[in-house]
Amino acid sequence: MEYLWLLLGLIVLIIGGEFLVRGAVGIATIFKISPLVVGLTVVSFGTSAPELLVSLQSALNGNPGIAIGNVIGSNIANLALVLGVTVLIFPIIAEKQTKVIDFPFMIFATLLFYLFALDNVIALWEGVVFVSILISYTTYLVVNSRKKEKIKLANLDLEISPDENKDTKLMSIIFLLGGFVGLYFGSDWFVSGAIDIAKTFHLSDSVIGVTVVAIGTSAPELVASTMAAMRKQTDISVGNLVGSNIFNVFAVLGITSIAKPIGVSDAVLSFDMYWMLAISLLLVPILYFGSKIGRLKGAILISSYLIYIVVIVFRTMG
Repeated sequence: MEYLWLLLGLIVLIIGGEFLVRGAVGIATIFKISPLVVGLTVVSFGTSAPELLVSLQSALNGNPGIAIGNVIGSNIANLALVLGVTVLIFPIIAEKQTKVIDFPFMIFATLLFYLFALDNVIALWEGVVFVSILISYTTYLVVNSRKKEKIKLANLDLEISPDENKDTKLMSIIFLLGGFVGLYFGSDWFVSGAIDIAKTFHLSDSVIGVTVVAIGTSAPELVASTMAAMRKQTDISVGNLVGSNIFNVFAVLGITSIAKPIGVSDAVLSFDMYWMLAISLLLVPILYFGSKIGRLKGAILISSYLIYIVVIVFRTMG
């Protein structure tokens, strides 16, 4: 039965990813914003929604520390595993906005997270700062993108009739919502099946957590980004991953710490946090050196993730 859930989850994930990308492209066209910005906002927020729900539930149940591991593990997997697999399928040429604005902003979010965590707690006021920054950043992205897209459409002298606009908008929203639902249930079934299979091989819960669950919770980002890459919507791929990491810090930790302050252990500060910072900084040469993020760079990213998993397993066994 566990193999059936695994297969069913994978199929639903793929269908959900296809719907999500179609809807995102349609939304970008209708609302006159770039696909990159849709990836940075709508798609990344949607694929990170499970992390937000898990973190909030953990905090309210008296386990707020799970939110920290949830965010750090997801951010590492997004950059090292998901981006690595995506560029192995289809190399990506990062847009100028990604290099100049979005990626530096992601580094800023990561460093601010580290600074706020140094006193072993993410307090309520720090959560308010996180959420306020996210709202300002999202507003800037949408307003700035709409200005640029309007200028571009004006130069091309393109118009969409009201009826066509209405029909396309409705279908795009249906595709988008259907994609989110598919990713949510698909990832849940995939993780449940994978955990059951892993337990039949007598793997410990900690090893399952850093391997099967870590990959499973990043499955929405993985499927959305790979489907976007296969459809040659690479700006959505990059935007989804960079946006997800920004959302994880500013929204997931921000909202969770407002609900209840999040404790940060010394073990997390001395190990996992440095891995997240290191892999984030690894993207500097990968993103800025060379004209594209090719398969060799993808292999380097995946290798770094495998090293991280191996080190965690050995630390757990120790």
